[in-house]
Amino acid sequence: MSIIDRSVAFALTLAGAGALSLAMMGGASAYDGTNCRAPGNCWEAKPGFPDKVAGSKYDPKHDPKELNKQSQSISAMEERNAQRVANFQKTGKFVYDVTKIPN
Repeated sequence: MSIIDRSVAFALTLAGAGALSLAMMGGASAYDGTNCRAPGNCWEAKPGFPDKVAGSKYDPKHDPKELNKQSQSISAMEERNAQRVANFQKTGKFVYDVTKIPN
């Protein structure tokens, strides 16, 4: 490798390092942190977004039946688990399928 090739490679390396440092400084200095309520709590709504979502055009208006599906499935799961535990305590055998548990 000749001296010219080495100097070109060195110049390109310096230019790349300089560009990288400028990019990092630009990203770090873009936010000054003046709008933080607390350290790490810097969320702000976009302009025009309401303070309260309920009743605005952004309100998703979820159906109560859809919201209760998970609580219903959890209560059904707890009932099945109670049947399994009661059968295990009575017989000493664990049966996973509750339809196979005799009443």
